[in-house]
Amino acid sequence: MTTLSAPGSRIIGFGHYQPERVLTNDELSTMVDTSDEWIQTRTGIKTRHIAAETDTVSSMAIEAGRAALADAGIDPGEVDQVLVASTSATDRTPYAAGRVAVALGMNGPAPIDINTACSGFEFACAIADQSIRTGSARTSLVIASEKISGLVDWTDRSTCVLIGDGAGAAVVQAADEPGIGPVTWGSVPELVNAVLVDGDPQRFSQEGRSIYRWAITEAESHARAVVEKAGYSMDDIEVLAFHQANLRIVEPIAKALGGESKWVLRDVVESGNTSAASVPLGLSKAWHRGELPEGVPALLMGFGGGFAFAGQVVTTPTRRA
Repeated sequence: MTTLSAPGSRIIGFGHYQPERVLTNDELSTMVDTSDEWIQTRTGIKTRHIAAETDTVSSMAIEAGRAALADAGIDPGEVDQVLVASTSATDRTPYAAGRVAVALGMNGPAPIDINTACSGFEFACAIADQSIRTGSARTSLVIASEKISGLVDWTDRSTCVLIGDGAGAAVVQAADEPGIGPVTWGSVPELVNAVLVDGDPQRFSQEGRSIYRWAITEAESHARAVVEKAGYSMDDIEVLAFHQANLRIVEPIAKALGGESKWVLRDVVESGNTSAASVPLGLSKAWHRGELPEGVPALLMGFGGGFAFAGQVVTTPTRRA
């Protein structure tokens, strides 16, 4: 399916889904040697949502996608591209994007699954924007969905206290005035094994200190490069939305970028680290609570497993009349 190319694209709606079960720090302390004070001091996390057996990467992606389409006022038949970012999907075929397209009654869109771990949503947004700019699509549904709880070692307090499950989605549509800036993306070869899902059964592990060191010393310069490439200055940026890995990573980066005067995404406190889903999940929750500023430049940046990173400046949606 092809359409005429467009000058750019923009986000016109958000949606999200989180499992019903909320796992508190106090409850975690009955499962592993930890405490609410230990977890909050080191991560800032208070709660996280944990998927039920019936929750899958695809089922959560479907619900988040459905909510985003409703928010944007878009009929599923208008969607000609579906992208699902996930590092925890287990289905090889039919893959998540194909399942979403069928479940939501779409008319034969191009379905694409993406796995760049924690930066997956930003990679997917870039691909949607580029597809629209080149005429390969006009309306894209971009989703990130993760069920990390199925991969975690619940006896390892260094990782099990971090993770959460959920999905976030955005509808990206062609626009005369570009609302998604050029992506800045790349990888760090020496950290390729810093985040792993391996073994039998497969389990999630990470080199926490290496990731923290990179985030604290390198993320700021990459974020500034994203803003410069988009033609903005940091003074123009009103929203900072970084991968919700750990509040002790998010807050220092935000401070270095002047976060005291900006709206900063801190959903990790409520949702934990949801990998690729963390940015769209947090933005959608804030949007539907009426907290996310409308029509302003927002810096998105994801980084993590692979070790990959990606970021872009997007204009937040405006509410439909």
